[in-house]
Amino acid sequence: MTYKERYRIWTENTYFDRKTREELQNLQDEKEIEDRFYKELDFGTGGLRGIIGSGTNRMNIYTVRKATQGLANFIIKENGSAQGVAIAYDSRIMSKEFAEETALCLCANEIKVYLFESLRPAPELSFAVRQLGCIAGVVITASHNPAEYNGYKVYWSDGAQITSPKDKQIIREVNAVSEYSSVKTIDKESAIAEGLLIYIGDDIDTQYIRELKQLILNSEAISEMAEQLKIVYTPLHGTGNLLVRRILKEIGFHKVFVVQEQELPDGNFSTVPYPNPEDHRAFELALELAKEVDADIILATDPDADRLGVYAKDSETNEYIPFTGNMSGLLIAEYQLAEKKKQGMLPANGTLVKTIVSSDMANEIAEEYKVHLIEVLTGFKYIGEQIKWFEESGKYEYLFGYEESYGCLLGTYARDKDAVVASMVLCEAAAYYQKQGMTLWDQMQNIYKKYGYYKEDLLSITLKGIDGVERIKEILKNLREMPPTKLADYEVLAIRDYQQRVRYELKTKCEEQLELPQSNVLYYELNNNAWCCVRPSGTEPKVKVYLGVKEKDIKQADKKIQELKEALLSIMEQED
Repeated sequence: MTYKERYRIWTENTYFDRKTREELQNLQDEKEIEDRFYKELDFGTGGLRGIIGSGTNRMNIYTVRKATQGLANFIIKENGSAQGVAIAYDSRIMSKEFAEETALCLCANEIKVYLFESLRPAPELSFAVRQLGCIAGVVITASHNPAEYNGYKVYWSDGAQITSPKDKQIIREVNAVSEYSSVKTIDKESAIAEGLLIYIGDDIDTQYIRELKQLILNSEAISEMAEQLKIVYTPLHGTGNLLVRRILKEIGFHKVFVVQEQELPDGNFSTVPYPNPEDHRAFELALELAKEVDADIILATDPDADRLGVYAKDSETNEYIPFTGNMSGLLIAEYQLAEKKKQGMLPANGTLVKTIVSSDMANEIAEEYKVHLIEVLTGFKYIGEQIKWFEESGKYEYLFGYEESYGCLLGTYARDKDAVVASMVLCEAAAYYQKQGMTLWDQMQNIYKKYGYYKEDLLSITLKGIDGVERIKEILKNLREMPPTKLADYEVLAIRDYQQRVRYELKTKCEEQLELPQSNVLYYELNNNAWCCVRPSGTEPKVKVYLGVKEKDIKQADKKIQELKEALLSIMEQED
């Protein structure tokens, strides 16, 4: 079917409501019509994500219902209807509506639904799936994407986002739903009356907070320093506000200053250009407040509160220094392992888990504390998957997992990255180090002195629309056919092609099979402990290029990472 045929159906078929039909009938730009209808919005390995609007290639109640019908069909085949599905949503435009449409479609298929009564963080949904014994979970969120986006993430019974083979099986069921009008739905009153729709909230919050508090290692340091430590926090108009403030208050921190302009939910994210704690512009108001109250640490959570951004004061300059996701993850890892070793809590089979694009300093930290380190593909669902395998086999015990994109998880109460627990443990660490006369930034410098100056960076090249999809494919294809042999001053020693699941050395031509799952990723091992990695984003129309170096001092690391970045940017521009 052509895009024009799909467009005509949506403008004429009364299954689609009048508002939808009128919106589409008023479109004048043919390219816009084509972009909305040239394909179905892809239900990928994590679910849906796209721009809100009418059309088959947009996030709307019809594409959400269609995806949910496919999920429902799979759950029925798995005999999971009685176990039910937990659903949460964030502060984005249409999130509540999409959550309710998801719930009512599932209920119409006689699948029990536990729907949060108001917006909640994604990691709490992961916890709720496990706590309630659900077969699956859904979070309506587009994480840190711009305001025009929304999304639909699917979790399975272990609390992690779906991985192989479940992801592919669910995708097949979603793609098999060919007619929008065949999707089942039910009115809310009937769903409640039949006992299929159950609202949840405070009880799950309390259970979730209780689990987090059990992870505290140094309650004494918190008690001693809580009245001195000043914390500025911004939820960036998202879901983190109540639970981050609650956990900090309950463990003893009272000097928590919230950025009032960003405290309340706002799907337009009107005070930030981009609701992403990776973006320094998101911290402008928080930095103003921090200077006003002389804060020690600044925290920012993204809209679904699974990512955490951090600034900490430099005790020498009194300036606030931003932490990358690698830095905050490594600081937590070092703090946790050092304290557990001191307290005799490190298990012999303890394990750190990181993604292949996260800092290699984790390898040295693992070696220092004699714990195992496991690398997984990009995406926190693969870290969650490892926890499940650890529990099933008993071979390893999970200690901590992190990824460079500002996400980490301490504990196994959930199986997704959690900015709420990250906020808690970083404030605990800040109190612990403050007791020793140090800020978090001072401790980060100590970590660099101990392990070496690791520096990482990221290039993101956005290629939107139909042409963008093809260009992304072409860039990866060209890199495979004409691989670089040198990048800046670095020699390419080996290439890992996760699509082919092969690692090969350029000089010896030796090949070996890779154990990780197939994925469209190219990883370049460079001399002098440097590396880079190229992959298309799974959630945005982007090519992402990750890179890392290790040097003897910070100036040299900054210089080398910039040179490598420029070399890679030059290659990407040629490919584009």
